[in-house]
Order: sequence, then C-alpha cells, then structure tokens
Amino acid sequence: MAEIVQHRIEERIPELEQLERVGLFTKKEVKSIIKRATALEYKLHRLIVNKDDFIAYIQYEINVLELIKKRRAHIHYQFKREEIEFPVIHRINSVFRRATKKWKDDVQLWLSHVAFCKKWATKGQISKVFSSMLAIHPDKPALWILAAKSELEDRNSSESARHLFLRALRFHPKDKKVYLEYFRMELLHCEKLRKQKEELEKAEMDLGEYEFSPEILSGKLAEVVYRDATGKVKEAEFVISLLNIAAIFDFTKELQDLILQDLQTNYAADSLTWNFMAKRELEAAGAGGELPTAKGRASDINRREERCCQVYEEGVKSLNTEPMWSSYVTFCLERLKRKTNVEELKEKRQQRLLGVLQRAHDSSMLKECYYKNWLQVLLSTGDAEGAASVAMAATQRHSRSVSVWSLSLQTMMQLGSGDVGRLFQEALSLVNPKESLPLWQLQVQWSVANQSPEETENLFTRGQLSAVAAVSMEIKENYLDWSYSTGGYKKARKTFTSLQENRPLSKAFFTRMIEIEKEQETPKMNSLRDYYERALQEFGTSDDDLWLQYIQEELGPRGQPENCGKIHWRAMKFLEGESVERFTCRHTLFQTGRL
Repeated sequence: MAEIVQHRIEERIPELEQLERVGLFTKKEVKSIIKRATALEYKLHRLIVNKDDFIAYIQYEINVLELIKKRRAHIHYQFKREEIEFPVIHRINSVFRRATKKWKDDVQLWLSHVAFCKKWATKGQISKVFSSMLAIHPDKPALWILAAKSELEDRNSSESARHLFLRALRFHPKDKKVYLEYFRMELLHCEKLRKQKEELEKAEMDLGEYEFSPEILSGKLAEVVYRDATGKVKEAEFVISLLNIAAIFDFTKELQDLILQDLQTNYAADSLTWNFMAKRELEAAGAGGELPTAKGRASDINRREERCCQVYEEGVKSLNTEPMWSSYVTFCLERLKRKTNVEELKEKRQQRLLGVLQRAHDSSMLKECYYKNWLQVLLSTGDAEGAASVAMAATQRHSRSVSVWSLSLQTMMQLGSGDVGRLFQEALSLVNPKESLPLWQLQVQWSVANQSPEETENLFTRGQLSAVAAVSMEIKENYLDWSYSTGGYKKARKTFTSLQENRPLSKAFFTRMIEIEKEQETPKMNSLRDYYERALQEFGTSDDDLWLQYIQEELGPRGQPENCGKIHWRAMKFLEGESVERFTCRHTLFQTGRL
C-alpha cells in the first residue's frame, strides 16, 4: 500500500513544482499539500474503504483548484493550465469514478460528479458519466431528463438529447414528465433552427447544399412527439400541459390549434377541459388596446369574465358533476378576491358568485369547503336571514360533518339565534362521537356566555360523562376553570374533589388545580401535596416532569426539603423506560443549578 501511495504522490511532483515556480504557492504550502495528500491517499488504499474518505479527498482537491483560481486572478497569471489544473481535474475525475464504481446506488454521488464536470469545463466527461449512471439507474426518469438536458444545453447536441429521450421512453413508455420534456426539447430545437436561418438570411449568405426543412421548422417533430404522447397517456391534464408548453413558442399556432381541437373532442367529459377553455377567454385580447379610464378597463374585464362564465355554463349543462361546479365556484371566488376600485365590478362579481353557489347547492354538487365562503360573503353584505338559511341548508346536506356543523353553529351564534341550544343537541346526535370535541368546546363557549349557571353546570355534568376520552378530559378541565371563575376557590376545590376519581383525567386538570391553589393569598402545602400525589397516581409511571415539579415545590418556601429524598426514591421506583434516564438527567441539572 505504501508503494502505491508513494507513486501517487510522486505523480503530483511536476504540477507542484510548477505551482511553486510560477509563484502561485510557496514552498511551505507545497509541503503542506504533500502532507495532506499523503494522509488522504492512505485512507483511500485501506482494506475497508469509507465513502466519506473519498468525499473528503475530492473536496480537498476541489478546494485546491478553487485556491489556484483565486491566486491566478490575484497575480494576473493565466498560463500553464495544462500542467497545473488539468492533472488535478483528471485526478478528481478518477477518484469520482472509483467512488461511483464502489457505491453505484448513491445517486447523489453521481450527480456530484456531473456538477464537478460542468463547473470545471470537462464537458466531454459529462456524457460518459451520464452513460454510466443511466446504465445502473435506468428506472429513474428524472436522470434521463437531466442527461438529455445536459446534451442539449451543455453540448448543444439536439440529436444526442433526442436519442436519450427515445431510450428513456423504452424504459418509461407512459411517463408524463419524460414526454413533456421531450416535447419541449423538440420545440427548442425548432426555435434554434429558425433563428439560425433568420440570421443567415440577414447576412445574405449562400446556404449551398444545406437546406432547412420546412416541416422541421414548422414543428412537425414536436407534433409527432405530441401524437405519440397522447396515444400513450390519455389525460386532459397532460394534454393541457403540452398545450401550455406549445404556447410559449410563437411559431406553434397550428400545433396549438391541433392540441386544442383534440382536447375539446376527446376530453369534453373532463372538468379540467372546461376550466381551461373558460380561462382562455379571460386571457383573450380585448376589443381595443389600452383603455384610458379605470371604468373602461373594468368594463373590459367584466366582458371577459362574462365570456368565461358562458363557457362554464355550457360546462355545467353538459357535465353536471361536483368537480365541474367546484371549478366554476373557484373561478368566481378568485375573481371576487381580486382588488378593484370600481364598485360596480365588485358587486357584479359578488352577485355572480352568490348565484353560482346557490345553483351548485340546489344541484347537490357544492363541496363542504365552499359553504364557509358563501357564509362569509353573506355576512359581509349584512344578509343575516340569507346566512341563517345557508347555515341550516349546509347542515342538512352534510349532516355528519363536524366542520360544517361548527361553521353553521358559529354563524347562528353570531346572528344571536334562539335555536342554538337545540341545534347543538341535534349536531351531537348526528356526528361521530369520536370527532365531536370541537362541537363540545363551541357549546361550552356559547353556554358560558348565554345560559344560566345552572344550565352551564348541567352541560358540564353531561360532558364529563362522555364515553369519548378526549371530550371527557377537556370538559373536566373547562369545568374546573369555570368553577373557579364563577364561584372562586371553594367551588373549584369542590369541583376538583367531585371529579378527581372519575377517569379519564388529564395532567392539565391537576396542574390547573395546583395553579389555583398557588394563586391564593396563603396556599396550603398539604393541599398541594394532595394534588401532586393524586396526579402521580395517574401519571407517575411516565411523567418525569411531574416528579421534578413536586421536588421543586418541597424545596420552595412552603415546603419541607427533607421530603425530597423520599420523593426522589419513589420517582426512581415508579418511573419506567426512558423516563427514568430523563428524570435522573434533569434532576442532576436542577441540583447543579443549570435547570
């Protein structure tokens, strides 16, 4: 191994001598490089090699290259690159090859090699690296696309890029991303040829035997790709993506018309088609040029929006589905959210949205999420009666949805309806009890604000008996808080005593009672001990934080520090698993004053 390393170091001598001779590095720096390189070489020639050692070697060599580049710029010396940089670049490429041969599955390592080749102008190596990588990772479409783009952009080779895309399609015959990028590549190639022809014609040069094919210049190759792609992938979204790519180029009007015709013919039963066709009307040019007044511009925008709505109307007539109505509603919402100073336009957008929402609801095609937007618009316009009607209609349509009931009940509470209590009972009887916690929280909030203390207490009594643990625990916490806020310490203590044996209980229930005790003028240490002891009965096996708080309480001005040893002993006995280690660590930090 030592002989191999020595040979490698000797190979560096000519470049190091040049670095010192031309003044880029000092003699001391050259010695330092030899020392560091020797250590790195030894790591690469061990019996069991490590990937990190290869990465460290490569990074060190790249750092040397970067330093050489900076030193050249500093002393304005740009000669002898073949004798200085080229050997380093060759060595890095060699180490990359060894690493990728050893760790073939590491895609990031391959891509790092590609990035190095691009940066240090070894573009001839890029094709070889991609070729080796794709032989091992043909199952990754993104790598095929990356390789083809590299051929097109870095090597300016459309033919090689096309060849790679065709190979990629053999492995991934229905991959949408590959087809999209292949389609884009053909259009870019066509654009490049058109520019070349234009420049040659401007220069009035004789083209000789070289002729530009009219079919290729008009994008026929891209059309072939389009037909193949749509034959394999039959999705409206995919066809729209191809059309959007074609629209980037100014010479593809015929191709765009073809794609548009296919979209309307083959995918008329897809809401995405109607949505796309409608939004095209919005982007279409207006009647005139720039309109001078805000009112004139608003009138033009309104006309475009009306044209969009006409397309949507045709869509919902021929395709009465939830996705179709959702597209229509989403469009109306987006237009309403756009800022305008023209009140007339704003009112038209609002009326249009309300009309579409109502019709979608009547057709039983309105999604849950849109009822919130509907109610917000109605409340903002002051239509309380309409908002109440929509809130009730929403709960009838989606009677088992907690989110719809929450929204409708909040609306009725905001409007001050007298039926809220009955509606809460109806909601809790219809929704899944396991999901009913938000409704209980809302009912508690409403009852505290609007009902008598007796009615609120009855609600808490019912809630804490719930079979759903999350509801029962939350209600008990709220009950304790409410008792303290309405009846003071005595009522809170009475509530705590009555509930402390009714499982399930949460840690927050106990910690809140401890906080209430501490808020009194003269907190009773015996009461605090009772609360801690009761909490530890429930959570003593897993909650190390509770034991630590108990110890801190005893060390406080009201406690008895001599009890801390017993509490610590009990904690070590009761805690299980990782909690023991966590408690020991935190207790030690607390004793040393670091916690």
